[in-house]
Amino acid sequence: NLLIFVMVYTVTWLFFGMIWWLIAYIRGDMDHIEDPSWTPCVTNLNGFVSAFLFSIETETTIGYGYRVITDKCPEGIILLLIQSVLGSIVNAFMVGCMFVKISQPKKRAETLVFSTHAVISMRDGKLCLMFRVGDLRNSHIVEASIRAKLIKSKQTSEGEFIPLNQTDINVGYYTGDDRLFLVSPLIISHEINQQSPFWEISKAQLP
Repeated sequence: NLLIFVMVYTVTWLFFGMIWWLIAYIRGDMDHIEDPSWTPCVTNLNGFVSAFLFSIETETTIGYGYRVITDKCPEGIILLLIQSVLGSIVNAFMVGCMFVKISQPKKRAETLVFSTHAVISMRDGKLCLMFRVGDLRNSHIVEASIRAKLIKSKQTSEGEFIPLNQTDINVGYYTGDDRLFLVSPLIISHEINQQSPFWEISKAQLP
């Protein structure tokens, strides 16, 4: 990724450096380097290396002041505008890529673990489906939220067969219990009541 980042800027500088050198070469600036009466497109541009340096100074807006474009070179002014605009686009694109790369959590899914099996048991006098979730990292997630879904096949009253019907399982959405602070493993509980998708499922139907 770092190599791509460096190559994008290097290729851009080399490309525009080549164009600056071609403009100076076609105009004959290289043949009048020591001629004080000649007005070049870019002052003190005497080869490809200096054209490459001028390209870097232009795109990065460094502007040391040693190499300066003159007003006698309309093609250079147009190229300056194009490089400035494209340079801003490249900068915005690369900064965006860096921000996305840095902000992505690395291997975060591997540190969030769930219990292998869920259990159905009485809790506070209510029949509940329960499972555990924990965070293995030292830097814990703050204000995490959890959702659960029941995925099973379903046949509607009209006879339509839905192989992967998804039904929300309430794990505390209305009470705020779905917002977690994973300092230690927590038990996620779903009350099996008349609104629960498990209400009409018998013990024999469970896998």
